[in-house]
Amino acid sequence: MTTQQWSVLGALSRPQAVQGMSIGELSRYLLVSRQNLAGLLGRLERDGLIERATGTEDRRSRKVKLSARGEELWAALAAPIHAFYDQALKDFSFDDRLAFIHYISRLQRNMSEI
Repeated sequence: MTTQQWSVLGALSRPQAVQGMSIGELSRYLLVSRQNLAGLLGRLERDGLIERATGTEDRRSRKVKLSARGEELWAALAAPIHAFYDQALKDFSFDDRLAFIHYISRLQRNMSEI
């Protein structure tokens, strides 16, 4: 699994995305172009990890959501991923972690404005 695929599964695993996300919403959330996302979604769909469904509020819209297989894979990946980040951040205090998130978010905003 690539980091890009992992990012998509992570975005779709959030409680806010249970009903799925449009391609545009997913693109904005992940800060990637729709074109870059298209191929990635195609591969994930081919592998049975995501599915595309018609939107419930607007039958013309298409939503991307985790498939049952995608949910199983995400659940299996969650523990090792959390352990990896816990180990990587082991010397960071709670305040250090908050500051880190703050500065990374600021950098991300600045880069998106360029």
